[in-house]
Amino acid sequence: MNAPHSLEGWQVWDLVQRLGGQLRVSGSTVIGWDMGAALQLGAALGIPSLAIAELLPAVEAAMVRKINEEVRSGSAERRDGGDE
Repeated sequence: MNAPHSLEGWQVWDLVQRLGGQLRVSGSTVIGWDMGAALQLGAALGIPSLAIAELLPAVEAAMVRKINEEVRSGSAERRDGGDE
């Protein structure tokens, strides 16, 4: 797996786990996280803003790609029990 290798990496990973409700969506396409909210939450958690700025965009890109792939393939609906 791609486990974090530093304290800041672990802090940003913790932040990522808290951003589930901060998605920006257009139609059925996920665009990304609300980065303003992510930076504010990170600051409230005491995470260095430089670490957030350096690490979060790469995680965001992977998350967006994976969620949109699942939506296009319909696997998100099957996983949630819809359209069975």
